[in-house]
Amino acid sequence: MDTTYIVNFYNNYDEDNRLVTRHGSVEFLTTMRYIEKFLKPNSKIIEIGAGTGRYSHALARQGYAVDSVELVEHNIEVFQKNTLPNETVTIRQGNAMDLSVFGDNQYDITLLLGPLYHLYSKEDKQQALREAIRVTKPGGVIFAAYVISDGCLLDEGFHRGNINVMEYIQDGLIERETFAAKSEPKDLFELVRKEDIDELMSVFPVTRLHYVATDGCTLLMREAVDAMDDEMFQLYLKYHFSTCEREDFLGVTSHVVDVFQKRSV
Repeated sequence: MDTTYIVNFYNNYDEDNRLVTRHGSVEFLTTMRYIEKFLKPNSKIIEIGAGTGRYSHALARQGYAVDSVELVEHNIEVFQKNTLPNETVTIRQGNAMDLSVFGDNQYDITLLLGPLYHLYSKEDKQQALREAIRVTKPGGVIFAAYVISDGCLLDEGFHRGNINVMEYIQDGLIERETFAAKSEPKDLFELVRKEDIDELMSVFPVTRLHYVATDGCTLLMREAVDAMDDEMFQLYLKYHFSTCEREDFLGVTSHVVDVFQKRSV
C-alpha cells in the first residue's frame, strides 16, 4: 500500500483540532459515549491509527492503560507533545495492516477509528480488521470507523459544492444511477455504504453490538451547530444521541462507528 498521499495530507492538516470545534466534537462525544459503555476497571486499550491522540489521551487521563499506533510521524510528534506526565500511554509508528509487534488476545478495547478511511481495497480493509480482531481478547470489543459516501455527497457535493457531482459522475467516481462512490488513494478518503461494511464483516467471528451514525446530520448543518448556545447544543446532543442508531438516519451521516465483539472460542 502506497502511504505517500496519507503522509502528505496529515503533514499539512490540523488533525489535532478536527474534533475540537463544536460541530466536530459531536463525532468525538458520540464515539466516547459508546466506548465508555464497555470500559471496565483495568481495561487494556489499543488505538490503531491514533492520529494526534484525541481518544488515546482522553482514555489515558481517565486512568486506563493505552497502547497507540500511528503511521504518520508528524502526528506522533503532536501526540507526544500532548502527553501528560501521569498518562499510562505508549505511542509507536506502525501500520494498521501489520500489528505483528503485538501478541494475540491482548486488549479489552480496540479502536480502529482512522485507518479504514484510507484503505481502498477489500483485501486491505479486511487485513486491518483481521489484525484488530487478532490483538483483541475473546469477548473484547472493537470500534471500527468509516466515512459514509451519502453524508459526504450531500454535504461536500450538493450543499457546499466542494465536490463537483456532475464531474464525478462523468469520471466514473460516482455511479450514475445509484450514486455509489468509488474512491482512489488520490481522493484521500474511502467512501462506503453500510452494505459495503456488512460485506467486509461477514467473514469474521464477531457479533455486532452497535452501528452508530457518529455525527448524523451535524456536518451538513455545521454552521447552525456552531452558532448554538450551550443550552441548545446540549439539547441537540440529546437529540443526536437518541437518534444515532435509527436505521432511517444511518445513511445521511458523514461518519459511522461499527462496534462489534470478538466471539469467545
